Amino acid sequence: MLGVRFELFSSDLDELVEFYTRVLRFELAVDQREEESAYVYLKRGTVRLGALAAWEAVDPRLRAVPQGIEIVLEVEDLVAERDAVLAAGWPLAEDITDRPWGLTDFRLFDPDGYYLRVTTGG
Repeated sequence: MLGVRFELFSSDLDELVEFYTRVLRFELAVDQREEESAYVYLKRGTVRLGALAAWEAVDPRLRAVPQGIEIVLEVEDLVAERDAVLAAGWPLAEDITDRPWGLTDFRLFDPDGYYLRVTTGG
C-alpha cells in the first residue's frame, strides 16, 4: 500500500487547526501545540496532514501555483463541500468550474497561502 501525507509549515498553528477543522472538517488527531517542537496532525478520510510551526516567515504567495504546490482533495459531493466552506465564512479563490480535462472543482487558499483544489474523483 502506498499513501500520502502532507507536512505543512504554518505561521500560526492555531489558525491552521481552525481552518482545517472548522472549514474543511478534518479531525485533529494529534495536538502538540504546547510542546517545544509544536506539531499537529489532522485527518479526514484517507487524507493525512501534519503541520509544524514555520521557523522563518514565508511569503504566502510563494506557496501558490505556479511556484508552489496545489493540494488536491477528491470528494464525492462537490456542491456540499463548497457550501460547507461558504457556510464557514471562508472565501473561495474560484467557485465550481468545469475543467477542459473533464473534472469539476473549486479552489481556495488556506491561512498560510497553500492552494487547495477540491474536485470530484477522476
